[in-house]
Formats: sequence, C-alpha cells, structure tokens
Amino acid sequence: MRIANIIAYILVIVGAINWGLFGLFDFNLVSSVFAGARTAGAVIVYTLIALSALWLILSPFITGGVLWLKNRRTES
Repeated sequence: MRIANIIAYILVIVGAINWGLFGLFDFNLVSSVFAGARTAGAVIVYTLIALSALWLILSPFITGGVLWLKNRRTES
C-alpha cells in the first residue's frame, strides 16, 4: 500500500500543478504534452489523477486512519 500512496501523491501533485498553470497562465500542461485535451493519453492521465485523488481520500479509512508513506517498523 505504501507504493500506491506514493504514486497517488505524485499524480495528485501533477494534477495540482496542471490546475495551477491553467488558472494562472491559461496553459494546460497535460493537453500540451499529449497534443490535445481529449486525446487518449490525456484522458488516461486525467483519469489516473482522479483515481489517485479518490485513493488518497479513501486510503486512511481502509487502513484505520493512517496514510502510510514509510515502511512500518514494529519493535519486538
């Protein structure tokens, strides 16, 4: 689950940067990388970003209130 959380954070950061660029400069980074907002690559990236945001919302409920980004160490 740690890897899923890290990937989700990276994708949500990409989405936030994209929204910031769009809001400030009217520049859509994802659509410029994939040569259009409705191309297959752009739609896949937008969908992955949305799923990542949902994962980050639901993950603490699944794990009992903790969002793991590091390995858990148990002391014996």
